Amino acid sequence: MNLSAPFIDRPVATMLLTLASRWRGAVAFRLLPVSPLPRIDLPTITVTAALPGASPETVRRRFAMPLERSLGRIAGVTEITSASTLGSTRIVLQFESERDINGAARDVQAAIQRDAQRAAAGPSPASTYRKVNPAVAPSCSRPHVGQR
Repeated sequence: MNLSAPFIDRPVATMLLTLASRWRGAVAFRLLPVSPLPRIDLPTITVTAALPGASPETVRRRFAMPLERSLGRIAGVTEITSASTLGSTRIVLQFESERDINGAARDVQAAIQRDAQRAAAGPSPASTYRKVNPAVAPSCSRPHVGQR
């Protein structure tokens, strides 16, 4: 006996069975529980340093790497990512969720000032920082440099 034979012989019953299945699926879909995603605000700070005209390798070697080392010593840093382009570098610091963002910003500012004093012999880039909320902005892929 062919499995599809009863459905071919009774097209009205097949249509009613199909409609009932679709209706039941639509009702079940509406009754599915939906829970919102938990709101997690990870303290994140972005540091940018610009030295116009410098190649990406020069920016990375002379400014990004020493700055990453000094920023990596800050308490509570869980992840450091950076990207160097022509004349600038961008370093993203992610802190533990319990870390106060204002205290972390003070530590970052102090590390930037120490690094600027260390590099006072040569040209120093204009370094700035800002607090960011990654939950607000759409996710973008960043090159991974290191994780602590």
